[in-house]
Amino acid sequence: MTILIDSLYKTFGGTSALENINLQFQGGEFVTVLGASGCGKTTLLHLLAGLTSPSRGNIYIDGEIKDQPGEDRVVVFQQAGLFPWLTVEENIEFGLSLHSVSKAERRRASADILRTIGLENFARHKPYELSGGMQQRVAIARALVMKPKVLLMDEPFGALDAQTRSAMQTFLTSLWDQLHCTIVFITHDIDEAIFLGTRLIVLSSRPGRVALDVPIELERPRTPQVAFDPHFLELKKQAMGILAH
Repeated sequence: MTILIDSLYKTFGGTSALENINLQFQGGEFVTVLGASGCGKTTLLHLLAGLTSPSRGNIYIDGEIKDQPGEDRVVVFQQAGLFPWLTVEENIEFGLSLHSVSKAERRRASADILRTIGLENFARHKPYELSGGMQQRVAIARALVMKPKVLLMDEPFGALDAQTRSAMQTFLTSLWDQLHCTIVFITHDIDEAIFLGTRLIVLSSRPGRVALDVPIELERPRTPQVAFDPHFLELKKQAMGILAH
């Protein structure tokens, strides 16, 4: 699977949000997109999701132009957005139910993904019975059960407290190590971007342009101690230099 972003521009009224974005992602990459508030990183994710259309340029997935939402891309937002009247397993199965998947198949799929995320004992719980971190795990499971080509994540841990956020970062890296799904993850947190990804993209201040695009060559599985690795510190220095301007 290949995602190609070709000469992408996005303007809102007379304001340019993104300029001349040229990127290519391969299947199985964990790409973190870092930038200051207002740099256009969420706009880029919305363009990838087909939630808005480019002013110029195109996005291709496996050679096909993508300018509308589709089943091959699923978004996880900052708020889990679970249906409060449904159980955990019913929330996970909701998307499948819209695609004529049988109840037995839906239940098998939800049971499998719940085991993967470590919440198999909470299948019959309602969202209000879960912590914020657990709710976000369910939101990720709901996305993954659809088997998208790419998982798009818009600051999904931004609303969590520091301890829960750290735990969710470790959870997500472990999940990626198991599944090797393609992820594009938006964040304004430098440490989070470097800790999670296999590749780091830093956008300049508005209008957003690609200011840095480098591999993150750190050992996996990732642990908090990786923050003291010289490569981590060098990437952090580079990113901070860009964000300071």
